[in-house]
Amino acid sequence: MPRARPIANRTPDTPSWSHLRLKDRIKPAPRVLFVGINPGVRSAVTGHHFAGYSNRFWKLLWDSRLVPEPITFEHDDRLPDFGFGITNLVPRPSPGIDDLSPAEYVEGWRALDRKIRRHRPQIVALVGVTLYRAIEPLINADADRLRQRRQSRPIPLGPQPITIHGAEVFVLPNPSGRNANFSYDEMLAAFRWLRRRINARQPRRVRAGGASA
Repeated sequence: MPRARPIANRTPDTPSWSHLRLKDRIKPAPRVLFVGINPGVRSAVTGHHFAGYSNRFWKLLWDSRLVPEPITFEHDDRLPDFGFGITNLVPRPSPGIDDLSPAEYVEGWRALDRKIRRHRPQIVALVGVTLYRAIEPLINADADRLRQRRQSRPIPLGPQPITIHGAEVFVLPNPSGRNANFSYDEMLAAFRWLRRRINARQPRRVRAGGASA
């Protein structure tokens, strides 16, 4: 089983997993680039995305028919085969997002911006409303003026009124089992909505005689 990549400069007081880094699973021009906030501890230890015991990301992919067969976190390297990519805003793993610093969000956004510009996904799917709240001020040129107004504004799931290097931005619910804001049915509805957005972007085939497929 592959492990996350370690980085140097560990200290005796540092958890053994804290310097591990997940590998991005991205090929050029994916249909969707899934973006998480940062890896959890189990993801760091296993070397796979969304590996938490209660995380329902992989079940939602199958139940929504975004993938043609059931897969688990151990198969995250197969996502590019289905036209998807996966990465995180902040590479450092942690037990929760409260451990992340504002500077990590800023640096993470800069790296994500470069990845989107380089790989050119059709849709950037932000996994979690919290993630969208964190980076919206960094994306928007009028961030200083809009920040306070937008922080209190409810963020709807689905397509957002911004793009990143031409990619549509789509907000999904956080599939963690600790997310009590959405039921599984609501999460599934959002993932199915994403599937419809993908299908709407695909060119329609033309049959002989000019009829659309």
